[in-house]
Amino acid sequence: MTSDSNTNKKIPFRRKLEIFWEEHWAKVILGLILIFSFIWPIIALSVIDSYQRTYILAFTSFFPIQSIFYTALFFAGFHWMHFGGGGFGSLKKSRISSQDINIKWDEVIGMEEAKLEAWEVVELLRDHAKVKSIGGKVLRGVLLSGPPGCGKTYLAKAIATEAALPFLSISGSEFIEVFVGTGPSRVRQIFNKARKLAKYEGGCIIFIDELDAVGTSRTTDLGFGAQSERNNTVNELLIQMDGLESAKFNIVVIGATNAEESVLDQALLRPGRLDRKIYVDRPGLADREKLLRFYLAKVKADPTVDIPRLARRAVGHSPAEIENLVKESALIATRNKHETVTHKDLSEALERIDLGFRIHQKLVPEERRRVAYHETGHLITTYLLHPTDDVFKASIITRRGGTHGVVWHVPREEHKLDHRDQFLAQIKISLAGYAAEKIKFGSTSDGVGSDFAHATRIVRSMVWNFGMGANGFIGNYDVLVDSWRFRSGGSGSYLSEKVKEQLNDEMHTILKQCLADVEELLKKESALLERFTEELLKKDELEYDEIEAIFAEFGKQRILPSISKLI
Repeated sequence: MTSDSNTNKKIPFRRKLEIFWEEHWAKVILGLILIFSFIWPIIALSVIDSYQRTYILAFTSFFPIQSIFYTALFFAGFHWMHFGGGGFGSLKKSRISSQDINIKWDEVIGMEEAKLEAWEVVELLRDHAKVKSIGGKVLRGVLLSGPPGCGKTYLAKAIATEAALPFLSISGSEFIEVFVGTGPSRVRQIFNKARKLAKYEGGCIIFIDELDAVGTSRTTDLGFGAQSERNNTVNELLIQMDGLESAKFNIVVIGATNAEESVLDQALLRPGRLDRKIYVDRPGLADREKLLRFYLAKVKADPTVDIPRLARRAVGHSPAEIENLVKESALIATRNKHETVTHKDLSEALERIDLGFRIHQKLVPEERRRVAYHETGHLITTYLLHPTDDVFKASIITRRGGTHGVVWHVPREEHKLDHRDQFLAQIKISLAGYAAEKIKFGSTSDGVGSDFAHATRIVRSMVWNFGMGANGFIGNYDVLVDSWRFRSGGSGSYLSEKVKEQLNDEMHTILKQCLADVEELLKKESALLERFTEELLKKDELEYDEIEAIFAEFGKQRILPSISKLI
């Protein structure tokens, strides 16, 4: 936590004077020159007669203004030539400043795993003197990576608060401009500012957001000097980070990126630079519940809101998306003239974010019935065949983007690996709408286009990448096809046409077998197919409890995954 000794310590006047001179020596010298240029003529004129004094005053009346103008031009030109771009290479004060942050560790929620690793960083920053005394290596750089909206910037500010250090924040895109030399100039400026702050506070944290914008791998110039400018910026960043070690400053660089680590220049990731890596992932079920409780406490929410169920539905959502969910639900509650935010408001907000806005567009009765059968096919197949997902909603309401219906299903818990049964279930679910239309109408519509695309992508990955076919082909065959690489050059295919044909035949076999299984299931459950279709035509939407009740009425239960299938 922030100690009073750090915040209330007194800085010697001599040290303040030294720092003031380092920051403003040019201004002081220029001011003295200007003062002397006004005082000396007055002294000289006071000792001559009035006629000569009048003549000289008239002749030199514009000299001071001209001197100031030419001096300003000289310094501007010098700055332009030395730093490359002059004023274009400077950082805006509003974007790079010592911020008065006060984010406590307990306020960082939704990232418990990342917090455990980040706390080690805090302790190393606090005890850097002790680490040096025993010969250890002082922490110099931290890389925060992960999906957008997961709190990387928030975590960096909390680290600065707990370590009681000033915090300089800048975006990686601010280093890159069309003017040659501006990137290296801005890198030097922010590190110089950090060194000066370190003299006051005993350390400083530099936070570079979107690090991939400035720290990508150095390559050959592609023309017009753009790549050379980026390379020079990366070079300057590497030099400045090494300079921190030689100057013995307690300055830590924290970089954040949404891109893969392989995108960054490897020299940035070597020991002594950004060698401490923390992955800030999307929150799990327990963290999502904490986030929902935290943000719902900021609005007037109905105490009967089922937060655990809502957290289950929000699988894969980042903290920023959960915050947006609560704000959107408050707007919906206001629009619906509710006194509090209800579970229905939250559910509608989640659907609006994930599925899109509803469009009040009526389909003709025949199309509406076709859509109902199509979505019912998805619904029954998901409920009875998918090993890991629950169905939370079925709808035949048109939404923005041209979607005329949807079956919304999410995993019961986060899964890091997908096994063959899951892939086959996803293919069957994608083909279920097609099968239902074919069974009831004898023909299908173009509404199956996106379903077919999804099924084809899955089965191709199974056969070409994961060795999940039945023809004995094991390996990732995509690496042998069109292996053209942008930076290293070279192209070509190392896979014969015969092997390609066999792999594609295997894909077709899996698709045909999945379609046959789905058609058999829907024909067997024809009564259930008709019941759900009629309910959708009557209500437009079916919620989780309504879906569960109808399946229970027919004595149906979901297929729960066995441990053997998940291993």
